[in-house]
Amino acid sequence: MVSSRSDAIRQLVELGLTIKPKAKQPSRASAGRAKELAKTAIDKMTDATARPDERAQRRHQLTKGPAEFREARMDQPKAKGK
Repeated sequence: MVSSRSDAIRQLVELGLTIKPKAKQPSRASAGRAKELAKTAIDKMTDATARPDERAQRRHQLTKGPAEFREARMDQPKAKGK
Protein backbone atom coordinates (compact mmCIF):
# COMPACT_ATOMS: atom_id res chain seq x y z
CA MET A 1 0.00 0.00 0.00
CA VAL A 2 1.18 3.52 -0.77
CA SER A 3 1.81 5.62 2.32
CA SER A 4 2.18 9.03 0.68
CA ARG A 5 1.79 10.92 -2.55
CA SER A 6 5.55 11.01 -3.12
CA ASP A 7 5.73 7.20 -2.75
CA ALA A 8 2.93 6.82 -5.30
CA ILE A 9 4.75 9.08 -7.76
CA ARG A 10 8.01 7.19 -7.19
CA GLN A 11 6.29 3.87 -7.87
CA LEU A 12 4.72 5.21 -11.07
CA VAL A 13 8.08 6.53 -12.28
CA GLU A 14 9.75 3.18 -11.56
CA LEU A 15 6.98 1.37 -13.38
CA GLY A 16 7.34 3.69 -16.37
CA LEU A 17 11.07 3.11 -16.50
CA THR A 18 10.70 -0.68 -16.52
CA ILE A 19 8.31 -0.82 -19.49
CA LYS A 20 10.08 -1.07 -22.84
CA PRO A 21 8.67 1.02 -25.70
CA LYS A 22 7.40 -0.81 -28.77
CA ALA A 23 9.88 -1.16 -31.58
CA LYS A 24 9.08 1.23 -34.40
CA GLN A 25 8.21 -0.04 -37.84
CA PRO A 26 11.04 0.03 -40.38
CA SER A 27 10.89 2.71 -43.03
CA ARG A 28 9.74 1.81 -46.55
CA ALA A 29 13.30 2.25 -47.79
CA SER A 30 14.81 -0.15 -45.25
CA ALA A 31 11.96 -2.63 -45.78
CA GLY A 32 12.60 -2.49 -49.53
CA ARG A 33 16.31 -2.99 -48.98
CA ALA A 34 15.63 -6.01 -46.74
CA LYS A 35 13.35 -7.45 -49.42
CA GLU A 36 16.08 -7.09 -52.05
CA LEU A 37 18.69 -8.69 -49.77
CA ALA A 38 16.34 -11.61 -49.10
CA LYS A 39 15.68 -12.01 -52.83
CA THR A 40 19.41 -12.08 -53.56
CA ALA A 41 20.10 -14.62 -50.81
CA ILE A 42 17.24 -16.85 -51.95
CA ASP A 43 18.38 -16.65 -55.59
CA LYS A 44 21.85 -17.86 -54.56
CA MET A 45 20.36 -20.93 -52.85
CA THR A 46 17.74 -21.93 -55.41
CA ASP A 47 18.03 -24.55 -58.11
CA ALA A 48 19.54 -22.86 -61.17
CA THR A 49 18.09 -25.56 -63.45
CA ALA A 50 14.49 -24.70 -62.50
CA ARG A 51 12.39 -22.62 -64.89
CA PRO A 52 12.33 -18.85 -64.17
CA ASP A 53 8.61 -18.89 -63.33
CA GLU A 54 9.15 -21.79 -60.91
CA ARG A 55 12.04 -19.96 -59.24
CA ALA A 56 9.87 -16.85 -58.90
CA GLN A 57 7.09 -18.91 -57.34
CA ARG A 58 9.50 -20.50 -54.85
CA ARG A 59 10.96 -17.10 -53.97
CA HIS A 60 7.46 -15.71 -53.41
CA GLN A 61 6.55 -18.63 -51.14
CA LEU A 62 9.71 -18.19 -49.10
CA THR A 63 9.36 -14.44 -48.65
CA LYS A 64 5.64 -14.43 -47.92
CA GLY A 65 5.63 -17.55 -45.77
CA PRO A 66 2.91 -20.15 -45.36
CA ALA A 67 -0.69 -18.89 -45.40
CA GLU A 68 -1.25 -20.28 -41.89
CA PHE A 69 1.45 -18.00 -40.53
CA ARG A 70 0.46 -14.97 -42.60
CA GLU A 71 -2.96 -14.98 -40.95
CA ALA A 72 -1.36 -14.91 -37.50
CA ARG A 73 1.03 -12.00 -38.18
CA MET A 74 0.30 -8.95 -36.11
CA ASP A 75 2.58 -6.55 -38.02
CA GLN A 76 0.71 -6.90 -41.32
CA PRO A 77 -2.83 -5.84 -42.23
CA LYS A 78 -5.38 -8.63 -42.60
CA ALA A 79 -6.08 -9.89 -46.13
CA LYS A 80 -9.23 -8.44 -47.67
CA GLY A 81 -12.13 -10.76 -48.37
CA LYS A 82 -11.29 -13.28 -45.63
